[in-house]
Amino acid sequence: MTYLPAAAVKRTLLVNGRTILEPGAPIIWFTFPSLWHDIGRFYTVSGEFTGWYANILSPVHFLSRTEWETRDLCLDVWLSADGDLQLLDEDEFEEAIARDWISQADAGRARQEAEQLLAAAQRGEWPPLIAREWTLERAKQAVCDTRNARSSTV
Repeated sequence: MTYLPAAAVKRTLLVNGRTILEPGAPIIWFTFPSLWHDIGRFYTVSGEFTGWYANILSPVHFLSRTEWETRDLCLDVWLSADGDLQLLDEDEFEEAIARDWISQADAGRARQEAEQLLAAAQRGEWPPLIAREWTLERAKQAVCDTRNARSSTV
C-alpha cells in the first residue's frame, strides 16, 4: 500500500462529468506482485471518497521494498463510491494495439483482467477487502503512528 497525500495529476480527472480525482487530492494505492492490475482509492482535495480506480498493467516486478516497475496496458476500471461501474480508455487501448505498443498476448490478458474485475465488481466481490478497509483516515493514522514511533526511538 502507498499513501500519497497529494496527487501529482495536472488536471482534474472526470468520469461522466463527475470529478474522480483533483490535483493535490490524496490517493491510496494498492500494488500486488502477481496481479495484472493495481487499485487506487481516489478522493477530492476536501477528502471526499470518490471511488476505486484500477489500472490494468503487467504484473509488478519489485526492485526493492519501495521501488517497482510495471507496464500500463491502457485499460482502466472505475467503480464510483455510489456504485457506477465502467471500463475506461478503450480508445487508448485500441490505439496501443494498432501501433504495436502492446503485444497481442498482453492485449488479450489485459482484456481478460478487465472483464474479470468488472464481473467481480458486479457480484460485489471487488475491490478486495484490503482496499475497502484502508480508508483515508486509517492511512493518515498509520503515517502518524509511524512518525511517532520513529521520533520515540531517537
